[in-house]
Amino acid sequence: MLYFWLKSAHIIFVIFWMAGLFMIPRFFVYHQESPEGSEEEAKWVDREAKLIKIILNPSIVVVWVMGLLLVWHIGALAEGWFHAKLLFVFGLSAYHGWVVGYAKKLARGERKFTGKQLRLFNEVPGIATAVIVILVVAKPF
Repeated sequence: MLYFWLKSAHIIFVIFWMAGLFMIPRFFVYHQESPEGSEEEAKWVDREAKLIKIILNPSIVVVWVMGLLLVWHIGALAEGWFHAKLLFVFGLSAYHGWVVGYAKKLARGERKFTGKQLRLFNEVPGIATAVIVILVVAKPF
């Protein structure tokens, strides 16, 4: 029974985490399109901070905790598909760190990327999620 509760919590918080990772690059695009020093820009800084504090950071913690408990519970460390999944989860975690860092840069007024580049960054979590789901469901190796 523990397995099903762990798996349910893991999936729920993966959904929350992915929702946040899909939203924040969009926020960055709108933030960068707002005039520097404007009230609109201040609202985007606030929205980004809330998304990170309320959704992204708590979700990544729960995803990792539940994921590690699942690994221990089912003995996935010996499975090839799990090693590949873990590689992609590390990549998503690094991406998470990057978006948090970029939000801080934007809050300071540093606009290093174009809207087009940020729209491309928005594809990273979708591609990684597709690969992870295939690895977990199909277990190709």
